[in-house]
Amino acid sequence: MLSPAELVSLIAAVAERDQDAFQRLYDATRAKLFGVVLRILRRQDLAEEVIQDAYVKIWNNAAQFDSTVASPITWMASIARNRAIDVARKRGEVSIEEEPSANDVAAETPDPLARREMTEELKRLLECIGRLEPDRQKLVLLAYYNGWSREQLGAKFGAPANTIKTWLRRSLLDVRGCLGLT
Repeated sequence: MLSPAELVSLIAAVAERDQDAFQRLYDATRAKLFGVVLRILRRQDLAEEVIQDAYVKIWNNAAQFDSTVASPITWMASIARNRAIDVARKRGEVSIEEEPSANDVAAETPDPLARREMTEELKRLLECIGRLEPDRQKLVLLAYYNGWSREQLGAKFGAPANTIKTWLRRSLLDVRGCLGLT
C-alpha cells in the first residue's frame, strides 16, 4: 500500500481529473475498501457494486478531501462503509439477531490478507478500543465494524438512539485521546 502522503497526492491529481492517478489510487486501495464493504454486506456481488459506487463518489468528491481532517484511507473507507450500510439497510439484511456479537468479532482470527494489512496504526487503535469499558467496546465495534444503526444499538443496549449517540461520541473521544489525537 502507498504511504498516506502518496495517497494524498493521488487524490489531489484525481481532483484534477487525472485518470492515471485514479487508476493508481484504485489499485492501491481496492483490496482494503473491498474488505470493509464485504464485512458489512457479506455478499461478494453486492460488495462489488458498492465498491464501484464508492469509487465513483471518490472520483466526484476528490476535490473536497481535506488531509487535515482525515487520512486518505479513512476518508475513502468511510465513503465505502457508508454506502455499504445504506445498501444493507435498504435490503433489510442487517438484523440484530443475525449479527455476530462484538465478542465473536473480536475473537475471530483474521485471514492472512487481513493480518498482512494490520498496520501498527491499526494495532494502536485496537489497543485503545480495548481500554474502553466492555460495553463501550461492544458498542464501538458493532457500530463501526459491523455497521449497526443507532436504533439497532439502542435495542441491543436498552437505550434511546440519542443516548447511544452520546455513548459513541464519548467512546470515540476516549479512543482519540488514547491515540494522542486530541
